[in-house]
Amino acid sequence: MDIFDTVKSRYINTQQEEISLHEYLELCKKDPMAYANAAERMLNAIGEPELVDTSFDSRLSRIFSNKLIKKYPAFREFYGMEESIEQIVSYFKHAAQGLEEKKQILYLLGPVGGGKSSLAEKLKRLMEKVPFYAIKGSPVFESPLGLFNPDEDGQILEEEYGIPKRYIKGIMSPWAVKRLKEYGGDISKFRVIRLYPSLAHQIAIAKTEPGDENNQDISSLVGKVDIRQLEEYAQNDPDAYSFSGGLCRSNQGLLEFVEMFKAPIKVLHPLLTATQEGNYNSTEGMGSIPFEGVILAHSNESEWQSFKNNKTNEAFIDRVYIVKVPYCLRVTEEIKIYEKLLLHSSLREAPCAPDTLRMLAQFSVLSRLKEPENSNIFSKMRVYDGQNLKDTDPNAKSLQEYKDSAGVDEGMEGLSTRFAFKILSKVFNFDPSEIAANPVHLLYVLEQQIEQQQYPPEVHERYLRFIKEFLAPKYIDFLSKEIQTAYLESYSEYGQNIFDRYVTYADFWIQDQEYRDPETGDILDRAAINDELEKIEKPASIANPKDFRNEIVNFVLRARANNKGKNPSWLSYEKMRTVIEKKMFSNTEDLLPVISFNAKASNDDQRKHGEFVKRMIERGYTEKQVRLLCEWYIRVRKSQ
Repeated sequence: MDIFDTVKSRYINTQQEEISLHEYLELCKKDPMAYANAAERMLNAIGEPELVDTSFDSRLSRIFSNKLIKKYPAFREFYGMEESIEQIVSYFKHAAQGLEEKKQILYLLGPVGGGKSSLAEKLKRLMEKVPFYAIKGSPVFESPLGLFNPDEDGQILEEEYGIPKRYIKGIMSPWAVKRLKEYGGDISKFRVIRLYPSLAHQIAIAKTEPGDENNQDISSLVGKVDIRQLEEYAQNDPDAYSFSGGLCRSNQGLLEFVEMFKAPIKVLHPLLTATQEGNYNSTEGMGSIPFEGVILAHSNESEWQSFKNNKTNEAFIDRVYIVKVPYCLRVTEEIKIYEKLLLHSSLREAPCAPDTLRMLAQFSVLSRLKEPENSNIFSKMRVYDGQNLKDTDPNAKSLQEYKDSAGVDEGMEGLSTRFAFKILSKVFNFDPSEIAANPVHLLYVLEQQIEQQQYPPEVHERYLRFIKEFLAPKYIDFLSKEIQTAYLESYSEYGQNIFDRYVTYADFWIQDQEYRDPETGDILDRAAINDELEKIEKPASIANPKDFRNEIVNFVLRARANNKGKNPSWLSYEKMRTVIEKKMFSNTEDLLPVISFNAKASNDDQRKHGEFVKRMIERGYTEKQVRLLCEWYIRVRKSQ
């Protein structure tokens, strides 16, 4: 099927289907979705969650305390938002059950660029997936069940057609009242149509925004009289009324109210009656207009706080269901957000050097975290990301301790994802001759932007501290490892050899036995073994070698039992891995002639340089980036 057939098929599938009122009631017998309310249809569109047992994933188990969590495929691209999404789904679940949430406005509260609008757009797209039934010709897409009286007809409809009484509201629109009069009370003359909600056609989905405070009135929500019809109809005639307001167009669907609390309180009053009573008044002297939809609002925290602090708004505040949408506080998920944004831009194919996105994500997350007491904010960031710091930072607290100390508002301040992506755009376009990103240019752009944004002095100092104290030193270590790894052809084999030799020596040292080298036949006494062990330990500044040797040997003996008697990988124990890497990378003098881009003294150096560059390119760098990063690395090393 080509693209033209696909579009045509989609159009045909969403066209109106017309049936009689009797056929509709027969359909209700078989399909409860025929009379489902907006919240039920939204739940249907969201679908069932995937249950994830976090105890099987070491990272997730630390983040979610081994709990069973729900992941909704519909929200797969919303990274790090599990709590907000679960609250949104809970709102729809409770509203679908006819509980108090049914009468409340769903309100997304969060900082700028935190994802509120994206969530709202997603909910509108989900609402478009499931069709609903309405009276044909009704300007407010009212349910056919509104034609019945709940007191007199409710029992019959439940017994004959299986429609629960709570779905019979007994509110007809002024338009339907006029038609019923024309039909002489014969409701069988009403026809029913199946419609798909559509934002494009303003069918059961609408969006409204606060206008000019001086002249805004409630007509943006409830509609107004159509002056072109006044020649033919009286002013209070439903056929003279333009049902163009947000509440009219979003009945049986979803109304999105952007920056709701920027609107004057008088404009918001129809929302109260619409949610609480299921109807609202027009601007003319007509009967009430039914409303059975969901009202979704969002705004920034400053607007919410000023609205909340005004005592006259208490009635309204009580009818708001708040879902906090904070910034992402996990580095891994923040990186996924950047990758998603890049994927939808022309930069998707542009080279991005390793650690670029991670460094930007770390800076963004650090700006959003509250400074912990008696602990390092960088360690807190790593704990939030699900890392195990037991061996590397004994002062690090548990995730729950950090959260309890920070309070409920953490993540509501800091740098937005939008700001971070602007930074990333500048980094990709920093070099006029190559559209590519690397951490060195990122560090420069970050410092530049911090200066230009003119933050308050304490924020300015804090952001610069993040760069100088954490990001730059950590990147020097990372780049050093990248360069050393590319320099050492058999990096893994070399590391494993050091590990195996260390374990053997340490075992003989602990047992106070001499060691005979199987290849050379040389015999090493305890002092000689100690010298060999110290050659590996000293570059890593091991404080207590005796305890360290015992710890490593015990770990290896336990690991061998599950590894058919073989030593585990040298990468399997974080402490030992760090020691070996420091040993491997302690001698940089041999390295500099090879990684330097200056003229080479010998053909052998030139060959090694070419192989080094090739291996760096294989690791994800462009040739130009290899040169830039190596020159930066040599410069930094010389200045230390």
